[in-house]
Amino acid sequence: MDPHFRAFSFVDRVTWLQPGTAIRGQYLVPCGLNAFPASLVSEAVGQLASWAAMAAVGFTHRPVAGIAGSIELHTGVCPGQLLDLAAELELVNTETVGYSGTAHADGVLVMRLLDCVGPMLAAEDFDEPEALRDRFARLCGAGASPGSFEGVPCLELQDRVVASAQLVSTLLRVPTDAPFFADHFPRRPVFPGTLLMEANQQTAALLAASVPIGDGRIWVPRVISDVKLRTFISPGETLRLEAKRTGNSHNSLVASVESRIGERLAGSAEIQFLSEAKL
Repeated sequence: MDPHFRAFSFVDRVTWLQPGTAIRGQYLVPCGLNAFPASLVSEAVGQLASWAAMAAVGFTHRPVAGIAGSIELHTGVCPGQLLDLAAELELVNTETVGYSGTAHADGVLVMRLLDCVGPMLAAEDFDEPEALRDRFARLCGAGASPGSFEGVPCLELQDRVVASAQLVSTLLRVPTDAPFFADHFPRRPVFPGTLLMEANQQTAALLAASVPIGDGRIWVPRVISDVKLRTFISPGETLRLEAKRTGNSHNSLVASVESRIGERLAGSAEIQFLSEAKL
């Protein structure tokens, strides 16, 4: 089965559109998944904004991941839940898109993205513009058949080194082949930036786990800020991920995370964990 618009696509339907300004949509998380992490929720919001941006410029250009000022993580999502997605375009032209957005499930706020900015690049370098146009028309009409996403192959972090309660590093080996590359993107496979940030968050969680906390409490990631994705990551790349503790109080921990390909900085962010009662 063709994985295009199936293996890494998270908008089933566009429910409302104000061209060049705002968009609403939905995505039904497949019931058969083991989990649906926060990184894929942010991907869904970003993809909805991307559809609005591409439509605004006639599908000649498409956005790619760039900068996110802040990502607020409010609650988790379970397989089988329907996501209500929304994005407000603050700027869109053939060079840049700026947007903010939200995801709700069962009327509850799941995530909020603020001050996101990405460059717009020639759509034909990544996909067939007519295929994008046809897909958008389908999303705005009858919608896509839900349940096509079968999950992401396990991207296990390797070479985990907990140097101290101040520093943790891991190794991420990007697969040379995976279904999501056919969808992200057909003409130029790129490792999704949201999956990189998921790996960075896992690395930061290792750091948080090394910091003592009161009985019955755990560190929970609540805000990811100053997210910067600086380069395209190709299939087969190896990245060194590093998390450093930059702030800590009795109820808050802040870690800066960086990912590098050799000496080249590929991405960075700051993650704030809060001390919360273990459920």
